Amino acid sequence: MSMTRRSLLALPLAAAACSGGGPPGAELRLVTGQAGGAYGQLGDRLAGELRRDGLRVRVLSTAASVQNLTMMADGRADVGFALADTADDAIRVRRQAVAALGRVYMNYVHLVVPAGSPIADAGGLAGRRVAIGAEGSGTAVTATRVLAAARLARPAEPVRLELDASIAALRAGEVEAFFWSGGVPTPALEAAGREIRLVPLEAMVTVLRREFGPVYEHGTVPAGAYGAARPVATVGTPSYLMCRASLGEDVAYTVVETVFRARDRLQAPSAPGGLLDPRYAIGTGVVPLHPGAIRYYRSVYG
Repeated sequence: MSMTRRSLLALPLAAAACSGGGPPGAELRLVTGQAGGAYGQLGDRLAGELRRDGLRVRVLSTAASVQNLTMMADGRADVGFALADTADDAIRVRRQAVAALGRVYMNYVHLVVPAGSPIADAGGLAGRRVAIGAEGSGTAVTATRVLAAARLARPAEPVRLELDASIAALRAGEVEAFFWSGGVPTPALEAAGREIRLVPLEAMVTVLRREFGPVYEHGTVPAGAYGAARPVATVGTPSYLMCRASLGEDVAYTVVETVFRARDRLQAPSAPGGLLDPRYAIGTGVVPLHPGAIRYYRSVYG
C-alpha cells in the first residue's frame, strides 16, 4: 500500500511512543545483515555518512530482517534494515515497537542453482535439499512462503545457511539450490559468476499476494546480472530502513536527511526499484513512518 502526498501530510507529527531517544551524543546502533549482502555494504556506507554529520555510530552485523526487528523492538538497536514482508509481520502479527524511516530499494528473491541444474521452476525443488537462508533472516521467511506456495509434489528438505555458506554448499553439492533475497547485483553472487543460474519465480507472486498482500511484487532481475543472457522474472520485496519506535525525533530526522543528501555515495542497489527517492520512500504499507521521518518528508514536499 503506497502513501500519497496528501495522506502523508495528514499524518500527526507527534506520537508519545516516539518522543524518547536517549541522551544527546548517545551511540547510534545500526543493525545491517550478512557478509556479501547489500545490507552490510549499504549499512557501512550509511554509518560513514552519519559520522560525517557528527553522530557516533556502531555497526552490528546480523542475520538481517527478523533479528534486526527484534533487536530494535527490545532496545538493543536503534536503526536497521528489514524486508517489507518481515516488517509487515512485525507490526500486524508480533506488534513490535518499530517504525519505518523509509522504503529504500527493491529486493529480489534469488532462487539459485548450479548453471547446469535441471531445475526450471519452483516445482523442481520437490524432494531436494534447499538452503533457505540463515536463522533470523528475512530470506528464510520469504523462502518458506515460496516453498509453501509452490505446492511441491514432495516436500523439499530445507536447511538454514547464511549466504556465503549457501554458496559453498552449492559448490560442494551439499544442497541443490538456495534462496537469497537481496539487491541486484548481490556482491557475493556476482563473484560466483557463470557458476550459477537464477530460476524464475514469477508464478509465485500472485499466490503470495493473495495470502500476504502487496508486500510482494512482480520483479525482474535484468539481463546481464550474474552473467545471464536474459532477464529473470521473480518475486520482489521492498527493503525498509527501520528504527525502534522510541528513537528520538531529531535523530530519526537526521538519519533520513542523511540518506537522501548522500544517496549518490550510498549506492543503493541499482536494479529497477533501487530508488532513493522521497515519493518512493513513503510507501511503507501498514508499517508506520516515524514522526522524525514524517517531518523530513514534509520538509521536502513543502
